[in-house]
Formats: sequence, structure tokens, C-alpha cells
Amino acid sequence: MRVSDKHNKITQAAVKVFARKGFFNARISDIAKEAKVADGTIYLYFNNKYDILISLFEDEIGKIILQVKNHIDKLHDPKEKLLFFARSHLHLLEEKKDLTEVLQMELRQSNEIMKEYRNSRFIEYINIISVIIHEGQDQGVFKQSIAPGIAKRAIFGALDEMSRLWILDNDPQYTIDETAEQVCSLFLEGISV
Repeated sequence: MRVSDKHNKITQAAVKVFARKGFFNARISDIAKEAKVADGTIYLYFNNKYDILISLFEDEIGKIILQVKNHIDKLHDPKEKLLFFARSHLHLLEEKKDLTEVLQMELRQSNEIMKEYRNSRFIEYINIISVIIHEGQDQGVFKQSIAPGIAKRAIFGALDEMSRLWILDNDPQYTIDETAEQVCSLFLEGISV
């Protein structure tokens, strides 16, 4: 098995274990068992379980960034781009439920991780929103007075809160597409010329 295959196998096993047991209750031996590797094998690839969590975040967010950027590059209307971003973000709940739960609940609960992690991938991800805002301003679709840095955090924050709500609520009132449209509508009506 190639190094990247084993690395991926371990991170995918960690997603399942973290989602099932929670990050703090999970042990390296649980991850090794799920990945069907020896406990010591984990340490060939990772320093500790914090390292695993950050690695899986980096790997997965990198894939998501690539997917979103590739699709958004094909669109011309900044409003459509923003709606696509919102839908993509929320559809992660369906496509990668365990991963979303781990990133939503576990990554944030660890102050130690958040202090050490420089989160350049996360910034790259939410910067997609500010790029869309800049494009809209250049096209005269969005107000020039909107600060893209603030807008990206506000829009992401709204989407993120809806994601958290879905993770905690097994019976949400709205579909993912309805929610994406509502969130975008709230912001677009506030930033449209």
C-alpha cells in the first residue's frame, strides 16, 4: 500500500471514530482498529490525534475548495456563484455527514488545536466568498461600500450556524436548498444595488 493510501485510510477511519465517540473520547487504538492497522502504524504518519484531526481537515477542505472553485469558475453571475457556494457548503451535510459533524463539533471544541492551527486552508475556503463579493462589486451588482472581509465572515457564519443546527436537529424544518436560498436572499437583498 502506498504511503498516501495508508495516510488516507487512517484519516477516513478517524472521521468515523471521531463522529461516533467524539474527539476527546477517541483513542489512537480506536482509529487503528477502524483503519485495520497496528497502533504503531498511526505514529508513522501522525504525531498524535490532534495531528490527525488537522490533517483530515486540511485534506478534505482542499478537495472541497477545488470542487467549488472549478464549478464557480464556469458561472458568470456573482449572485449565482454565491448561491452555489451556499448550496455546496450545506450539501456537505448530506454527502459527508460524519466529516461535517467532526469539523463542526470537534474541531471547534479544542482550544489547543485552534490556537496552534494557522487555518490557511479554512481562510482560502471562506475567501471564495470575498472573491465573489469583489467580482460583484466590479460588475456593479454589489454595493462598493460592502467590506468583502466582513461579508465573507457574515455569510459563512450564517451557513455555519445552519450546518450546526442540522447536526443537532435530526428533523430540520427546511431543505438544504431552501436554506441556501434563504441565507443568500437575506444577504443579497442587503448588498444588491
